[in-house]
Amino acid sequence: MEKQITLKDKTFGLSIPYEQIQKAIRDLAGRINEDYKGKETPLFLGVLNGSFMFMADLMKEVDFDCEMSFVKLVSYRGTKSTGKVSELIGLQDNIMGRHIIVVEDIVDTGESIDHLMRSLVGHEPASVEVATLLFKPDAYKKDVPIKYYALSIPNDFIVGFGLDYDQLGRNLKDIYKIKE
Repeated sequence: MEKQITLKDKTFGLSIPYEQIQKAIRDLAGRINEDYKGKETPLFLGVLNGSFMFMADLMKEVDFDCEMSFVKLVSYRGTKSTGKVSELIGLQDNIMGRHIIVVEDIVDTGESIDHLMRSLVGHEPASVEVATLLFKPDAYKKDVPIKYYALSIPNDFIVGFGLDYDQLGRNLKDIYKIKE
């Protein structure tokens, strides 16, 4: 029988089990470790709220000196992107000349990542790359290259492992997709 959950008025079926998520994170960290070996103290910049679980597990696999910080952006209401990005907590760190790795839970339309990248470039970092747990190439509408993604997924609405439906489901260790 298929594992499923209900959050408010929506039912979700299991999409990506925890073990698969963890393997994908370890593989992604291996690529980042190779690329950033020897670079001076990169800054991982997590995008709250969704990235907290992914960032925590990713950081456990990073094997070089680094720093961590967070920003908070909002672009979703319910199951839909609003198309507008609001910055609730902005960048507090001096990133001039630093290597920055933006850590996202998911990149779908790209509105949030495009907004954040335009903001970061004005601070003159040495480099900025995106690391995301999930990437929806069919939904992506921007030009920012997504160099690091753990898993590519279809354009389904999902919850779990940091992702939410009206703030519910972030605590789930597996990822679930909405059942229509």
